[in-house]
Amino acid sequence: MIKAILTDIEGTTTSLSFVKDVLFPYSRSRMGDFVRAHVDDPSVRVQLDEVRRIAGAALSTEQAIAQLVRWIDEDKKLTPLKTLQGLIWEAGYRNRDFTGHVYEDAVRNLQRWRDAGLRLYVFSSGSVQAQKLIFGYSAAGDLTPLFSGYFDTTIGNKRDPAAYRQIAQQSGVPAEQILFLSDIKEELDAARAAGMQTAQLVREGAPDLRAEHKQLQSFDEIEV
Repeated sequence: MIKAILTDIEGTTTSLSFVKDVLFPYSRSRMGDFVRAHVDDPSVRVQLDEVRRIAGAALSTEQAIAQLVRWIDEDKKLTPLKTLQGLIWEAGYRNRDFTGHVYEDAVRNLQRWRDAGLRLYVFSSGSVQAQKLIFGYSAAGDLTPLFSGYFDTTIGNKRDPAAYRQIAQQSGVPAEQILFLSDIKEELDAARAAGMQTAQLVREGAPDLRAEHKQLQSFDEIEV
């Protein structure tokens, strides 16, 4: 029996194009100005120190900015990058430069599941702050009250079963009673290895009936 749903964002609740064509270019074009303007802020300094640690070099501010931009271009899932992107995106949402994209079928079913008593969680490579911004400033309004919790890469890699075990432990819901939704097979493999049930979203193209994880084209097809 499913008691909780854990969902990915990019390619699952939210279109890949919104992330790739709106959010990423927005943060890339503003990363340098943002870091220079906030280089003395403690929260930003901490992230820059983490950039230097990961890079393994005593980078100057300008070198750290260049490293962050390279990571954006390489689509790296690194916590300091995701944290700084979240801070930049927050300004964009507040300025109404864009609103968060959430598929209509996702909005409808997330609300239905919550009304039915299921607990809803998010697990994304984007920072928790960035997750809350997408749902908080969505075109459908503020969806954050629907969720009981958010998880990002600070809890572990999305392709590592240990991360899903940690999520089950922190949520207080047995893994076998959690349904994980994602568009990425390797993430679903990790969740299944941790004991969770899985469903794969295929937003474009036809589902593969021979796939290891049940493939669906929308949240309307998910049975809980």
